[in-house]
Amino acid sequence: MASIGQIVEKTSSSEVLSRAQQRAMLVPDCMVEARRIANTVIAGWHGRRQRGIGENFWQFRPYAEGESLSRIDWRRSARDDHTYVRDREWEAAHTVWLWADMSPSMMYKSTMALVSKESRALVIMLALAEILARSGERIGCPGIMEPVSARNAAERLAAAIMHAPVTSGLPDTAMIRGQSDIVLIGDFLDNADTVMSRISPLGRRGLRGHVVEVADPAEETFPYTGRTEFTDPETGEKLVSGRAETIRDQYQRAYLARREALGDGLRRLGWSFVFHRTDHLASEALVAVHGYLSGMPAPRATSLAGGVL
Repeated sequence: MASIGQIVEKTSSSEVLSRAQQRAMLVPDCMVEARRIANTVIAGWHGRRQRGIGENFWQFRPYAEGESLSRIDWRRSARDDHTYVRDREWEAAHTVWLWADMSPSMMYKSTMALVSKESRALVIMLALAEILARSGERIGCPGIMEPVSARNAAERLAAAIMHAPVTSGLPDTAMIRGQSDIVLIGDFLDNADTVMSRISPLGRRGLRGHVVEVADPAEETFPYTGRTEFTDPETGEKLVSGRAETIRDQYQRAYLARREALGDGLRRLGWSFVFHRTDHLASEALVAVHGYLSGMPAPRATSLAGGVL
């Protein structure tokens, strides 16, 4: 007879294998959806125009002491009493690290949602990879894929995710060097202070960050009534409420306060924060986070259903 320890170990191994198989079946469909969304969004996008060392003209600006005289545009400067430099558009390849939470809590899908949180997070990540790869950016995923600059970067990322080990929590970012962008997509249901304690060191290292919180509509609206049993997907712990509707207001206040605290902490760090509900179109979150990556942040949202805080 197997010992209790052996039974637990076998059950755990079986769950991990099942989880990996579920993800492997999910990713191809997410890749198809991601490419469809990317094709829709990219039609109205004209590139990441930023000041830098490229060849395309960006703008004129006043000359600053210490700059090379070769950068002065003498024809423009001759028009008035000021000296102007001709700035060019940024064209050098940039590294963007993309990560989607694939812990058990992300598998949740209520009857109010279109898809699971995990499916939506993967679609947003792969669609973003598709768009960025087309513009020549280097795409990487912490702990899963080293940065690559290739047109098929999204497909390579999808393949790497299918074979990645099952993990939980924020990714290991020790391999990230220099100034890069990092996009973190998950439900971030932990206490805001706990999340910020893990994210803050990344900001201090010079990483330019963007956080996308994915939520199921039931998590926000708490539509439950009567006797309801709640199960923590991470720990398996259960909570039974005799009349769930009596705790709705208290729950919603705590839930939204956590989100507000997280958004405030990220803004103080200089990071962007987008929240997105799975009963909305994935393109909404994609456009918002891509706007931040492009230096064109979306307007602050006033709706609780989804948007930018």
